[in-house]
Amino acid sequence: MTKSKLASALAAIGLATAVALVLAAPTPPTPIPDIGTSPGPAFIGTAGPGKHVTARRVPRHPFMARNGRSNIHDDAYMTDTYRWRGPIGRNMQRVSAYFPPGSDCASVTFDREGRIISVCVSLTQPTLRMFDPVTLDILAQFSLPPRTPSTNPFQDFSGGGYFYLDDQDRAVIPTTTHHIYVVAEQGTDANASFVLEHDYDLTAVVPTMDKMTSALPDWSGRIWFVTLGGIVGTVDPATGTVRSLATGEEIENSFAVDKTGGVFIVSDVAMYRFDADATGTPTVTWREVYPNSGIHKPGQVDAGSGTTPTLMGPDLVSITDNADPMDVVVYRRARVVSGDRLVCTQPVFSAGASATENSLIGAGRAMIVENNYGYSGPTATSNGATTTPGIERVDMDADGQGCHLVWHSDEIAPSVVPKLSLSTGLLYAYTKPADPVNHNDTWYLTAIDFRTGQTRWSQRAGTGFYYNNNYAPLTIGPNRIAYVGALGGLIALHDGP
Repeated sequence: MTKSKLASALAAIGLATAVALVLAAPTPPTPIPDIGTSPGPAFIGTAGPGKHVTARRVPRHPFMARNGRSNIHDDAYMTDTYRWRGPIGRNMQRVSAYFPPGSDCASVTFDREGRIISVCVSLTQPTLRMFDPVTLDILAQFSLPPRTPSTNPFQDFSGGGYFYLDDQDRAVIPTTTHHIYVVAEQGTDANASFVLEHDYDLTAVVPTMDKMTSALPDWSGRIWFVTLGGIVGTVDPATGTVRSLATGEEIENSFAVDKTGGVFIVSDVAMYRFDADATGTPTVTWREVYPNSGIHKPGQVDAGSGTTPTLMGPDLVSITDNADPMDVVVYRRARVVSGDRLVCTQPVFSAGASATENSLIGAGRAMIVENNYGYSGPTATSNGATTTPGIERVDMDADGQGCHLVWHSDEIAPSVVPKLSLSTGLLYAYTKPADPVNHNDTWYLTAIDFRTGQTRWSQRAGTGFYYNNNYAPLTIGPNRIAYVGALGGLIALHDGP
């Protein structure tokens, strides 16, 4: 399709805000500027991997890109794990791409060519971008509808914060205008571009003032979506038919799907399993109310669970609740169970200082939880300030009837979605130590031993406001490069020669 034909097609279906930006050639990035006079050491610790971690392989979703490449949490089970290696801290190198005055390239996915597909969100507008995975050259861009007003734009993940790459390398994106766009790639690196292939209009079921949080396919290919106002819906991709159910409860996280057809969603009140009925309408299979202090803690978007549900093996689903102190909570996820659905709860961190806004890492029967208490936005980590430590590992008991704390780390990761490389045995976090003397804001890629909780090494990523990730995840590419979305753009950190 030519540029003129594309513009005509977009105008014909009322999509004046969806614009493919055609680049004459790949655009080399401008590096994100460092801000600060005494940035701290460039490298701390000893380079090297940990020991390989054994975990059950997550089933490949037939309608999503391969595991590790498809969405912010890496796979349909939202495990936040990779089977390939991450960096080991050897002679680390940094590349970055800056989009002034700032644009956080949070969710990072990879197409079959290994190119990065990401939605970069600024204060005014999200933009779908394609990057060279090594140089971060911009290969293609596609403007999405503008952001809508928000009381705290740094905690508003709607309209592109969550998206997924499907099995045909198409980006499936819920927009601020209550549509779901399916955006396809075309061309090679030298003349790559994006084209809007499908547009599903959900305005008949999503109220004007509501916001779409996330969309994912179930195992039959039906696209599910959730809204901040608590609507759970489905789209038949063949007909565009939309069906929905209103929970009346706030949903601000993404969700997980398993191969039995289950869709696992957490609201600010309860943990749900949904299944589609014969017409494709969402139905509540089970609902479990979790402990809730009722406190909107600093570091959380609302007074509820801050986690996207994590599916563990063939039978379990885990979240954190909003008790004080917060608990890791594990449920049996089957449609019907004998006995209690609740398996265990394990308190983490301290009373008055425990909160998370990020999904648990799930590896076998082990879970990693990060403390985000105190991160209310970029000012919480400015001028040398930081948030409350730390990171903890919780495991299921050997008999499967309970859970227990394995280790605690005092590392401070204000808001990142941490990731685990099963191959290197390293947990990767994005940390920010306090600097009460020089008042610098220095951010590190930090590698923690999965087995012991000991910090192996930390590599400086950058200094200043633009290196704050603001809830964006760490992503480990199949090329062993670690990527971090930040308020300035996108950062790549990798081993050197």
